[in-house]
Amino acid sequence: MTRSERAQWARLDIDGIALLADLAAGASLARLLEFQGPQLHCFGAPPAASRPLVVGPFNGRVDQGASCNCSVLTLTPHANGTHTEGAGHLTAERLDACRVIPQRLLTAVLLTVEPEPAGSSAEGSSPAPRPEDLLITRAALERALLPPPSPRLAARALVVRTLPNDRDRFAGDRAGPAPFLSREAATWLVERGIEHLVVDVPSVDRAEDGGELTAHRIFFGLPAGSSALLSARRRECTITELAYIADSISDGWYLLSLQSPAIAGDAVSTRPVLYPLRVA
Repeated sequence: MTRSERAQWARLDIDGIALLADLAAGASLARLLEFQGPQLHCFGAPPAASRPLVVGPFNGRVDQGASCNCSVLTLTPHANGTHTEGAGHLTAERLDACRVIPQRLLTAVLLTVEPEPAGSSAEGSSPAPRPEDLLITRAALERALLPPPSPRLAARALVVRTLPNDRDRFAGDRAGPAPFLSREAATWLVERGIEHLVVDVPSVDRAEDGGELTAHRIFFGLPAGSSALLSARRRECTITELAYIADSISDGWYLLSLQSPAIAGDAVSTRPVLYPLRVA
């Protein structure tokens, strides 16, 4: 290892395994939320908005004579960009997402999959998908799974990139039906011990599913029809939706940092960051 390599690779011990992580080469998976021009506004939610704060003679715009810029932002985390949610998204009792987002680095694997038409898949969901619905299947995840750099290393997080990898496919009026997880895929995630899931689609469930939220419930361990937080067996888990994973980021093993502001709510805008990883 050269001196320059030693300068950028940090040695970490995770689960008793010595790892090297390039903490200077983080790759953000967050979509930039622009308030002008086309932007995400899924599920019928309005676009996010920014306006100057107006208090008495103060107008919050330097170009209009104010001493400084000061904006009032209005947005819906679930609909307007990359966000992370917890089991509190489905429960009557409050559970702020920012309180369950881990502060530590997570071992993660990035996979790229091609969603499969439900009509030609042996997998499904509840309610039953339409034949033209696109499923992120267990079979596709299993095919894409890469072996860890150490046999003892287990992924705590999974990042799923779906094809075609078009940044604007869910923006504005061009938004079409989005792929979602099959019941079998969600069950596979739980079986493999994945606690934190990052996807590039608006939701792990079909946008209109009669409120069943099958994949959410499986992942959080919340029985069908229940809205009780204590019934959720995986209250420490999170789902991050509407990420964007650039083609320049290769499939493989990484360390994941889920960066979030200290803002309460069932979902919060987040900035997932992947750091290159290798065994020391």
